[in-house]
Amino acid sequence: MAMQVGSGQAGGRRGRRRRRHAPMSEINVTPFVDVMLVLLIIFMVAAPLLTVGVPIDLPETRAKALEGDTEPITISVNSAGEIYIQDTPIALDEVVPKLEAIAANGYDERIYVRGDQDADYGTMMKLMGRINAAGFKRLGLVTLEERDS
Repeated sequence: MAMQVGSGQAGGRRGRRRRRHAPMSEINVTPFVDVMLVLLIIFMVAAPLLTVGVPIDLPETRAKALEGDTEPITISVNSAGEIYIQDTPIALDEVVPKLEAIAANGYDERIYVRGDQDADYGTMMKLMGRINAAGFKRLGLVTLEERDS
């Protein structure tokens, strides 16, 4: 005959009773830190790629930065007189037709002209004159903020 150990009431409940734990009042921040570090690395790698890729030595001024909600079209003129729309080289005669084709807002599109400080003044004025004559009125020159020496 087998004898049953703990055959009383307390023994029967003992196997069924679970120990209740108090709610945990700590926050595990390890996954949050991991995600933030990954995002930091992604933004550090991507940030240099967001600038326009034509190397220009911009002049400095004390003018305030323009505020806007959409990305403008950027036209660059380097020191050799070569013209670029965003990163694409283009001839002076092709600038206006190309602008008309890519301007999403029509003639109200913002256009920024970046000119190297050693660029030919005549080339800059021809470019801006043609853009203005085509009907684009929101034209701006890009400069660097002047540093105190």
